[in-house]
Amino acid sequence: MQEISFAVRGEYVELNQLLKLVGLCDSGGAGKVIVASGDVIVDGKQELRKTAKIRPGQQVSLGDITIRVTTE
Repeated sequence: MQEISFAVRGEYVELNQLLKLVGLCDSGGAGKVIVASGDVIVDGKQELRKTAKIRPGQQVSLGDITIRVTTE
């Protein structure tokens, strides 16, 4: 299992943009496709909202990769 730490600038980051910013996809559009596939888990629950607001303290998982979102 791979763990990535991501520091948010501001209050939140949209889920599809988070996937792009940590390098799991090439664009926000590709991130939307990944979220729509149903493979993204936020805080233990499946997340289908492509632009869900991810805030510091939340955890996002995709396959065996976990992203821990922190403050900057």
